[in-house]
Amino acid sequence: MTTAPVSAPSAPTPVHQRVADLAAAHIAPWQEGYLQDRSQAVAALARLRRGAGRAAGELPDLWSLIDTDPLHGTGDAGGMGGTGGTGGTADPHAPYEPARRLSEQELIRAEDALHAALTLWAFHQQSRGTPMHRRHTRERPAGLGAAVRRLMPADGIDEPVRKRLVRAGSAPDLVTLTQRLRDLVALLRREDIPLDYALLAGQLYVWQWPDGPAAVRRRWGRSFHEQRRPRPAPDANTAPDANTLPDTDKDAS
Repeated sequence: MTTAPVSAPSAPTPVHQRVADLAAAHIAPWQEGYLQDRSQAVAALARLRRGAGRAAGELPDLWSLIDTDPLHGTGDAGGMGGTGGTGGTADPHAPYEPARRLSEQELIRAEDALHAALTLWAFHQQSRGTPMHRRHTRERPAGLGAAVRRLMPADGIDEPVRKRLVRAGSAPDLVTLTQRLRDLVALLRREDIPLDYALLAGQLYVWQWPDGPAAVRRRWGRSFHEQRRPRPAPDANTAPDANTLPDTDKDAS
């Protein structure tokens, strides 16, 4: 008689990944709806933008908009364990595998990171006709460092822009960091350069812990060097690509 092997239980999803997955689950339907000019999504983004660069508790109007219930329960947000938190489309209320409950400190920091990432994305997406949240892959880096590098010429470093990234990484608290990131996002928005906001959400959670800022700065630095390819120059003989579409005035407020 043989005994069937017992598989080891899978490790619970890290908290920063749960935050990233929940950010992806929120952004996916909003982004799709916004790009299809659905009034509900357009209104949601207008509300979210008002929170960019501000503390999570300042705008009670967003409490009912950003659903953090999956963080209060146990499990992986949106049932998206293994998605990498960079483009999932699952419902944040979908069933998820059991995991430990978050402590009060973890919960507060997770909620603050989620608020910061979603409001920055809404600011970035404003009046853009293409997705400003894009999944990060090795072939198409979309981390913060890579996005900032795309603002620069292919053959050199734009020191003022680089210093903005360094200054963001040295922020003394999350609100200041979000304000400095908002300035960078404004530059990305102007050039139609997307960013992986799920990845950013997870990093903003990590950033709030001891030694977190140093770890996140290292990730941004690596991401910066991942993006080496120059942006192609416009060609009058070819149709514009997704990053050269004109602005819309759908919600220029």
